[in-house]
Amino acid sequence: MLKHTLLHPQINMLLGRAGHSSQVLIADGNYPASHTLGPHAELVSLNLSPGIVSCCDVLRALVTAIPIEAANTMGIPDSDPLSQSGEPPIWADFRKVLKDGGVDVPLQPISRWDFYEAASSPRHVLTIQTADQALYANLLLTIGVRKG
Repeated sequence: MLKHTLLHPQINMLLGRAGHSSQVLIADGNYPASHTLGPHAELVSLNLSPGIVSCCDVLRALVTAIPIEAANTMGIPDSDPLSQSGEPPIWADFRKVLKDGGVDVPLQPISRWDFYEAASSPRHVLTIQTADQALYANLLLTIGVRKG
C-alpha cells in the first residue's frame, strides 16, 4: 500500500522513473500540452470537464509523493492587464498547497517562451493536463533529493 495520497498508477510509474532534477508540469486547461512535451515526457490527461480536475488537486497529490526543489509559474506578459494589478489568484493557492504540504520553495515566474522551452527540455518527464480554467495556472515542478 502507498503511504502518499497519489493513487494514479501511470503517474506513479512515471514519477518512479524520474530522478533528481526531473521536471513535472501541471498544466491548466488552456496549455498546449500535446505539442510542448519534452523528448522524454509523457502526457497524462486528467481534464474531465471544465474545472475537474484542478491544478491544485494535482499539486496536493504530488506534494505527498515527490520532493520538490523548485516551482516555476508561467510569467505574465507586461501587455496583460493582470500584470499591472499583481498576480493571478491561483498563485496564492499554489503557495498554500505547497506550504500545507511542508514544501518550502518560492514560486518563480519565468517568461512564457522560456516556460515553453523548459517544458520541452529533456529534463521534462511528465505533463499532467488538467481542466483548470484559472489564468496562468501552469506550474513546472523540479524534483529534488529525497531526504531521510
